[in-house]
Amino acid sequence: MRLALTPSQTAGPFLAIGLPWADGPSVVPEGTPGAIAIEGTVRDGAGAPVPDALIETWQAAPDGSFPGDPGAPRPSGFRGFGRCLTDSKGRFRVITLRPGVIAGPDGGIQAPHVDVSVFARGLLDRLVTRIYLSDEPAANQTDPVLRSIADPDRRGTLIAVARDGRPGEFRFDIRLQGERETVFFDV
Repeated sequence: MRLALTPSQTAGPFLAIGLPWADGPSVVPEGTPGAIAIEGTVRDGAGAPVPDALIETWQAAPDGSFPGDPGAPRPSGFRGFGRCLTDSKGRFRVITLRPGVIAGPDGGIQAPHVDVSVFARGLLDRLVTRIYLSDEPAANQTDPVLRSIADPDRRGTLIAVARDGRPGEFRFDIRLQGERETVFFDV
């Protein structure tokens, strides 16, 4: 006798139960010198906030090293990883350090960026994107990943915008589908 396959299940809506992480959205402790904040809202295809999404971030330290790299110094308290649940209005906020440049696959360099995974109800798997910082225009123009996106409007969905009058704070909204959908990568 042969049994049928078990049907796929979507991720969530129980992310808050199964995936909490003690350090949460703090990649560095609050008040760390040089820390930046990236905040935004996760929205669905109709533009409604997604109140039960989970955002994971992974990034290099300011010197381009990753936690666990042999011999690499690591800024005090820097973990490289953050996990943030959205609130009832779909908002998230991550406290981290400005990422450094890293080597690209072709021997070049990649602009400073934060890798992001998005988990939410209705998704069968995570969505993967990146956050680049708007105050790094020269590096962003030469980044091979950003340059691979032909449409400048679509490229702009990966840029976190510096907040006027709020140094070290950036706005990055994630749109799961529809108009202004964030660019997601097939990994």
